[in-house]
Amino acid sequence: MVVKLEGIIVRTTNYGETSLILDLFTKELGIIGIMAKGVKSLKSKLRAYTMKFTYGFFYVYYKEGKLSILKEVDLINPFKRIHEDLTLISYLNYITELSVQTWKESENKEIFSFMINTLKKINEGFDSFVLTSILEMKYLPFLGVGMDLSGCAKCGNTHNIVTIDGDVGGLVCKNCYTNERIVNPKTIQLLRIYEKISISSITKLEIEEKSARELSTFLEVYYARYTGLYLQSKDFLKKTLDF
Repeated sequence: MVVKLEGIIVRTTNYGETSLILDLFTKELGIIGIMAKGVKSLKSKLRAYTMKFTYGFFYVYYKEGKLSILKEVDLINPFKRIHEDLTLISYLNYITELSVQTWKESENKEIFSFMINTLKKINEGFDSFVLTSILEMKYLPFLGVGMDLSGCAKCGNTHNIVTIDGDVGGLVCKNCYTNERIVNPKTIQLLRIYEKISISSITKLEIEEKSARELSTFLEVYYARYTGLYLQSKDFLKKTLDF
């Protein structure tokens, strides 16, 4: 039976001289394996559509629990802006790897939509640094480490919040403050906005660089402290950004 799947290729593996095995992250079924026969041949009409990060509708002979067979592909979005910029390619690599690892933790279908909507916004020219932080924030509940931003992470106090701290796990109030780094008050507000904002509905994204960097640092520490994830693509991205 041929099924139509919306997906993005997140990994390719050589199989023989002319074929590939594709790891396809799909909207409908999560991550599945697909055999793409003969696509490395120069004569193959699917050669250009079986490269890593191809996003499209994939028509496959689906076999549950086994390798499915690729029949054809309709490209949805070539992400032209992203593929023409080495820095954006680094973001693409990190976002897809983070999304795959997050899906493996929860197998929630929302993850695919968050990933694709983020990539679409980056391709439209919105700030990739800010969008990536928003996505990282969105993934925390799926990783089982969502934070409570209603009050202080230490005592629950909802008043006199003075800073945020990744090691502490969220907000810090005046009474519980010890030696945590003080952030811009706008950064605390933005953290709450990141949690609630709909990525797909973003039409304007103007964030002060200082707050954007403070939130990125906070999330990096939080991920290291609570998720246990280590992604080489994140290290490469940081080197690309010269952080």
